[in-house]
Amino acid sequence: MVASASGPAVAATGPKTNLFDLDRAALEDFFERVLGEKRYRAHQVMKWIHHRYVTDFGQMTDLGKALRAKLEQHAEVRAPTVLLDKPSADGTHKWLLGMDPKNAIEAVFIPDKGRGTLCVSSQVGCALNCRFCSTATQGFNRNLTTAEIIGQVWVAARHLGNVPHQQRKLTNVVMMGMGEPLANFDNVVRAMSIMRDDLGYGLANKRVTLSTAGMVPQIDKLGEVSDVSLAVSLHAPFDELRSELMPINRKYPIAVLMDACVRYAQRRPGTSVTFEYTLMQGVNDQPEHARGLVGLMHAFERRVQMKDAAKVNLIPFNPFPGTRFERPDEGAIRAFQKLLNEAGLIAPVRRTRGDDIDAACGQLKGQVLDRTRRQAEFRRQLVAQGLDAEAGAGHAAA
Repeated sequence: MVASASGPAVAATGPKTNLFDLDRAALEDFFERVLGEKRYRAHQVMKWIHHRYVTDFGQMTDLGKALRAKLEQHAEVRAPTVLLDKPSADGTHKWLLGMDPKNAIEAVFIPDKGRGTLCVSSQVGCALNCRFCSTATQGFNRNLTTAEIIGQVWVAARHLGNVPHQQRKLTNVVMMGMGEPLANFDNVVRAMSIMRDDLGYGLANKRVTLSTAGMVPQIDKLGEVSDVSLAVSLHAPFDELRSELMPINRKYPIAVLMDACVRYAQRRPGTSVTFEYTLMQGVNDQPEHARGLVGLMHAFERRVQMKDAAKVNLIPFNPFPGTRFERPDEGAIRAFQKLLNEAGLIAPVRRTRGDDIDAACGQLKGQVLDRTRRQAEFRRQLVAQGLDAEAGAGHAAA
């Protein structure tokens, strides 16, 4: 095995290396050490893969026949299998992508005026068990590889006819799909490197966003190795409530989490941190919750010493079968937003997109061979409520 400082080990013999797994430095190393070729040849191949969406080495016409033969022997370019390709009435697009014979994940593209955002998954299922998230009900199987993460971008970009640096239909990537990205740290960071590389998808640092439920040590580690935008799933301003909604808060309570956010923001002067807040009727949408949230955000901005250092994304809860939570009515949503705005906070309400295909925030579900007992327990709860367990616990496209 040959190790790269920025990538996984690559094999000179044995199974072929999936080039989707390698960022620029790792691919240069692969060409030099495994293939015995000049490092710049890696740049040509990256363009073929990520700019032209070519996976057949035989079609990479500016490579010599001998090099193409070596690539055929030692490497492959293998994207996830598209199991389902489903458009929404509002232009949102969802893919169910096979990761292996028993597991699948979902990725969602959301077009908007002047931008196109792809929501990417990092794990098969999720181990964190946030109470209001549909993905959590499916349990957890494993982390995705770098190839499986960047493969989602490749599938979407190819479908859209995206041409990096020219015809940009895919302008933003958010690591907000299935899973906790920071629990799959190395593979996610490597995939984000390819997203931002000029030989990859050429996205600016601020246009790649990682969303975390609050894994504090990994937030600090991310600040040391990357400068992507940070989004934090907050959802409650008080520890007791947040611990009920998000069990991770018992390990990293709000004060500890906010300390980490301050450190991250201080490493990136002039940039903001986004705090995601899903509004659930009668749970976290009352005036006292708004006032608590204002206090947290103002304290954060004072410590960072920057106005508008915090941005709050208000997300009306998106229901799914079997959940006990409900979406607040429009009046309650706007009243909550008004309290935040009057306190000087930037607090847009995220418009629900793709809910007709179960592609809205919090609704993503793939096919998970659950290694926990959570999926079976959720199915039992559905049956007890007189609901269809297969419709509730199966993938959203079923």
